[in-house]
Amino acid sequence: MATDTDPIVGNWYRHLDKGQEFTVVAVDDDRGLVEIQHFDGDVEELDRDTWYGMPLEIVAEPEDWTGPIDDVEHDDLGYTETDMEGPDWSEPLDEVRKGLR
Repeated sequence: MATDTDPIVGNWYRHLDKGQEFTVVAVDDDRGLVEIQHFDGDVEELDRDTWYGMPLEIVAEPEDWTGPIDDVEHDDLGYTETDMEGPDWSEPLDEVRKGLR
């Protein structure tokens, strides 16, 4: 089952036969190439015939989209800060341990 889905930079896709998810990082119309990056970081270059011959579906960006990126700082992710301190992290575990004694 070939795809009629055009490669769009930044979109995530799933290869239906392999189950692999990847994002399109570049499209070179002059050379007829599509550059993709798999979630594990591997980069692959496909010609347009190969792209349109693959069974693909568009998928949502993974929740943890940092898989293929090496140099992301936690602060860059936009997660909100919490008021938790170091001792707070072990608090629920301490409660469970007290109940086991």
